[in-house]
Amino acid sequence: MLLFALGFLLVILQPSTGQFPRVCANVQSLQNKECCPPWDGDGSPCGQLSNRGSCQNILLSQAPLGPQFPFSGVDDREDWPSVFYNRTCRCEGNFMGFSCGECKFGFSGLNCTERQVKTRRNIFQLTTSEKNKFLAYLNLAKNIPSQDYVIATGTYTQMKNGSNPMFRDINVYDLFVWMHYYASRDTLLGGSNVWRDIDFAHEAPGFLPWHRVFLLMWERQIQRITGDENFTIPYWDWRDAEDCEVCNDEYMGGRHPTNPNLLSPASIFSSWQVICTRSEEYNSQQALCSATSEGPIRRNPGNNDKSRTPRLPSSADVEFCLSLTQYESGPMDKMANYSFRNTLEGFADPQTAISNPAQSGLHNALHIYMNGSMSQVQGSANDPIFVLHHAFVDSIFERWLRRHRPMLEVYPAANAPIGHNRENYMVPFIPLYRNGEFFKPSRELGYDYEYLQEPALQSIQDFLTPYLQQARQIWAWLVGAAVFGGIVTAVLTGLIRACRKKKGGTSSEIQPLLIESEDYNNITYQSNF
Repeated sequence: MLLFALGFLLVILQPSTGQFPRVCANVQSLQNKECCPPWDGDGSPCGQLSNRGSCQNILLSQAPLGPQFPFSGVDDREDWPSVFYNRTCRCEGNFMGFSCGECKFGFSGLNCTERQVKTRRNIFQLTTSEKNKFLAYLNLAKNIPSQDYVIATGTYTQMKNGSNPMFRDINVYDLFVWMHYYASRDTLLGGSNVWRDIDFAHEAPGFLPWHRVFLLMWERQIQRITGDENFTIPYWDWRDAEDCEVCNDEYMGGRHPTNPNLLSPASIFSSWQVICTRSEEYNSQQALCSATSEGPIRRNPGNNDKSRTPRLPSSADVEFCLSLTQYESGPMDKMANYSFRNTLEGFADPQTAISNPAQSGLHNALHIYMNGSMSQVQGSANDPIFVLHHAFVDSIFERWLRRHRPMLEVYPAANAPIGHNRENYMVPFIPLYRNGEFFKPSRELGYDYEYLQEPALQSIQDFLTPYLQQARQIWAWLVGAAVFGGIVTAVLTGLIRACRKKKGGTSSEIQPLLIESEDYNNITYQSNF
């Protein structure tokens, strides 16, 4: 009871992160296309009086997009968030948030100057009290309404270009379920027509940065509603698992005794209601998910289509994926070959890196294996296993970043599917985040993974791997250079000896002055490589 009371109090006092800020979900903000609310600290828009930020025009990327979406001006998510707002808060320094009232990820303190790095841990390494606290936090989020954010229940056109706002309240957990749905939903083209080959969070370069931001926002929200600033998302290391190890009543819910598609009544998650799972219904009505309850969580792990996903991913699958040097390749979608992103996402074979959408590997394999709510993209975040799974996927992304140390330029700047270029803003987040801003090591964003901190040998190996790979690529040149250098050295040595023999008969009167031994020791030698 105390936990619930504390949660309600904190959610009122603290800003959150999500989709449409409540203070901007009104006629004036929509018609002016401006979301620059005042910061509570000084009452000025974006905290301008305190030099936290200012209201600025949104700078949209002009880089060309890939051919996957052949339309323009038909989807509210194009050039996000310009259909709704073209002026938002641009925060300075380490400040962040829709009103610049928060600190950037990895910073804390009154002026956001204190760096911090928190550790995400294996769920099976948590103590019983830590594990029970995590489960309680999840249930708390499902029962507390978001005070700062609302969701859209209609398109901008259905809102009559802002004159008829269509928004509704939502609880904290379902806010994130809805955001995942909104980013991956189909485009409504009118009548009964839709365009399915569009996704602002999957099947393209932004898959990993988008889910990285999603988890950071979710983690911060849990910290706020509970008052537990040290909370971090645990992960489930599913490598080589023979079954769903977290699918029991001690953790994420066991199987129902009479209906294998439902959760055990002994689990707190058996009473949860899902939202945003009926995509065909929304499409036929040309409507958005309104976050109404659509039944209990469904899960039947292991009873999936074995022809598509015969087993859970192995350690060998992960290691092969990590060996891939290209982050992205070719069309930069689910048909990309030899792409680390596409292989980790699961559209390419984890043993060859050749695209095979008929099979589901790595990330996708877990979703299909769960055989229920998690197996449908738009509503997959309804199952709380989602956060455990994606935390581990993010850790694999982190291992790749540490091993290959890519420059920001490795992330595609142009010609990626819509919403996935480096400078595109991620849908549907406000405050705004660009894809490229999260293509960097996790420690710079304020978190690390327990298993990546040890052993030291693995860190050394990850550090040396890119240099060894480069050496293999240029070994022939190195051998050639060594041979050439040896020949040059031999020739020069011969010439020097010949010159010395020729000068051997010179009289002492015309020899150069000899250096005194005490001066010899004071001479310094420099070499240029």
